[in-house]
Amino acid sequence: MEPSILAITILWSLLFIYAMLGSLDFGAGFWGMIYGKNDQTSASQIANRFLSPTWEVTNVFFVIFVVALVSFFPFATTMLGSLLLIPVGMGLLLLTIRTTFMVFANHANKYRDLLIITSGLTGLIIPALLVSMLPITLGGFVEIVDDYPQLLYGELLTHPTLYMHIAFGLTTELFISAVFLMDYSKEAEDWSAYQTYRKHALWLGPVSIIIAILTIETMPADAAWFVDNVKGTPLWFGLSLLFFLIGYAFLFVKGKNGRKGIARLAVLSIIIQYGIAIYAYGSAHLPYLIYPDLTVGASFTNPTVFYKLLIVYAGGFAILIPAFILFWRLFLKDQRYLKQP
Repeated sequence: MEPSILAITILWSLLFIYAMLGSLDFGAGFWGMIYGKNDQTSASQIANRFLSPTWEVTNVFFVIFVVALVSFFPFATTMLGSLLLIPVGMGLLLLTIRTTFMVFANHANKYRDLLIITSGLTGLIIPALLVSMLPITLGGFVEIVDDYPQLLYGELLTHPTLYMHIAFGLTTELFISAVFLMDYSKEAEDWSAYQTYRKHALWLGPVSIIIAILTIETMPADAAWFVDNVKGTPLWFGLSLLFFLIGYAFLFVKGKNGRKGIARLAVLSIIIQYGIAIYAYGSAHLPYLIYPDLTVGASFTNPTVFYKLLIVYAGGFAILIPAFILFWRLFLKDQRYLKQP
């Protein structure tokens, strides 16, 4: 495998991890806000209990992804920085506000309601801003003027593909978080929250698939190359759909406790589904980072530098992985934490 392809594969893997963690993080914030004043279900308590420690892990992977992007593809930073300045800048600002509330609200109960609202709203706005970057890379929204890239905001903001991408990102986020929180509720033996999240997973799953199909159909004319690549690899997207159907079916199967839904198998199937879909999407996007002006090969760093960076990243993950395993056991499996008042 060429070094540049290996680098973009690693970068895409980090993006997949952040997409999953971000869906859980931001989705939990939204559900915590929606059910914050609802006394008939404990869905808000479950969401906030999960959210309390995990937002820090999500931010760690966001930083790792950005550092990997800059270090592996340094010659892409000028164009990416120019074109994505507004969505990324606004996203970072909102992420800073959200993180600030997360830090201080735990030490000042009078800000707790404001935290829930802030977490819920940013749980929708931040993913929307991040997803809005995808159509920019497909072509038709960038113009080179005097060797300087300019984003055509008028065309972008009036094209339906932008809003279909955002709709797909939000429904995906809420679906993944609903299925996961369903499993998290089962671990905590909180059946009220379990039924609440199962109910949302049942309708969000089909909606996310329908919107995904509509998103492909609303691509701009300049993205015909990408649409052709997607339609040229039906096996991978078909396999992704198969795992969705398997995961969705597990929401109806009765478990050992007699309740409908085998949440753990549903979560694993859905994660595999999106993993396959994300890698298929990335493969269809090659060889471009931004069509047609920026390719993976042209923006790649020196291969010697790349392999040295790999050693550094390998050492870093050798330290981080045991820490993540400990984190999982403390906050996602420990019954003393899961069942706390």
